[in-house]
Amino acid sequence: MKIAILGTRGVPNYYGGFEQFAEFFSVYLVQQGHEVYCYNSHDHPFQEKTFHGVNIIHKYDPEYKLGTFGQFIYDYNCIMDSRKRDFDIILQLGYTSNSIWCFLLPKKPIIITNMDGLEWKRSKYSRPVQQFLKFAERLAAISSDYLISDSIGIQKFLKEKYKKESTYIAYGAYPFENPNQEILKEYGVEKENYNMIMARFEPENNLDMVLEGVAMNEDKTPILVIGKHQTKYGEYLKNKFKNHPNIRFIGGLYNLEHLNNLRYFSNLYFHGHSVGGTNPSLLEAMASKALVVAHKNDFNKGILKQNSYYFSNPQEVKNILNTIKKNNNLQLVQNNFDAIVNQFNWEKINGEYLQLFEECFSRHKNRNK
Repeated sequence: MKIAILGTRGVPNYYGGFEQFAEFFSVYLVQQGHEVYCYNSHDHPFQEKTFHGVNIIHKYDPEYKLGTFGQFIYDYNCIMDSRKRDFDIILQLGYTSNSIWCFLLPKKPIIITNMDGLEWKRSKYSRPVQQFLKFAERLAAISSDYLISDSIGIQKFLKEKYKKESTYIAYGAYPFENPNQEILKEYGVEKENYNMIMARFEPENNLDMVLEGVAMNEDKTPILVIGKHQTKYGEYLKNKFKNHPNIRFIGGLYNLEHLNNLRYFSNLYFHGHSVGGTNPSLLEAMASKALVVAHKNDFNKGILKQNSYYFSNPQEVKNILNTIKKNNNLQLVQNNFDAIVNQFNWEKINGEYLQLFEECFSRHKNRNK
C-alpha cells in the first residue's frame, strides 16, 4: 500500500505524542514492505528526504510567524500536495486544523482519522475557539471513511455524539530495561531522591496544582519540571514559584534515553493531564517503571486503574509527597510495566493499525470491483 501520514509537525519526533507515534509507525510500515510518506514542516530540524526508508515531504509551515493560524496553512499545503500523489490510504492524526480542508482531500485514498482527545475542552482556548473546535471535530467525524479512538472514553463519545463507530487503538510504549544511573549526574539529582512532572505548559495539565502542593510541603526534595516553558503560562509558573529552588524548570527534553532514566530513578512521577485520550508520556512513564501519581479523571483511571495514586487538589499532592515512597509501592510499578508489555507495547499497537489498514483497503477494493 502507498500510505501518507498527515497532521503532525513531522518525524523524527521533536514535539509530542502524535509525532512520536508517526515516527514509530511509519518506520514499522516500511519494514512491513509498504511505501510510506510523512509530511514535515519546512523548518523541521530533520531536513533529509528519507528517514529509515520513510519518504519525507517538507511543506511550508508559517506557524513560526503566525502562531496557531499558521497550522491551517501548513495543513492546506499538505492536503493539496497529497492530491498529486495517488495514495491508497491517508492517515490523519488529529483534526484541529486540517478538517476545514476536508472537501479538498483527494477522492481515491481511504481517509482514516485518529480523533485525538476532546480538543474543545482545553481551557487554553477562548469560547469562540472552543466552538470552532467542536465544528472541526464534527467535520472530521463525518468526512472520514474510518475513525480511530485512542481511548474507550473517546470511542464512547463519538458513538453518542455523532453516531459513528470507531476502532479503539491506544498509544504504545517500549519497555525500558537498560537503566543508566550515570545520566542523573547531568541533572544534579540522586536515585529516588527527586520527583518529576512532564507536560506541555497548559492549564489543563495541572502543573500549577502539582507545584502548589510541592510549595506547601516543608520537605524540599527536588522536583524536575520538564516541558517547554518559554510560553506565557510557563513564565507565569516560573514567576509564581521563583522562591522555591527545589522546583527546577528543566525545559523541553526529547532525548528518550535521558527521559526514561529520569522516570526510572524518580521517586514520584506526577501526571497532571486531564483532557484527551491515552497520553503517550503516561505510557512511557509506566514503561520506565515510574511510580505514577495521576490527576483523578476517567482518562487516567482508564489506563492506570488501581495502580496509581490520584490527586485532585494541591492538598492531596502535599499529602502524597509526605506519605508515599516508590520503594513501598513496587507492585504498582510492576503492574503498570506488565500492562505495557501485554497491552500497550508498540509492536502490538503498530500491528493493530496495520490490520485496520489492510481490512479497510480490502473492503474498499472489493467495493470498487
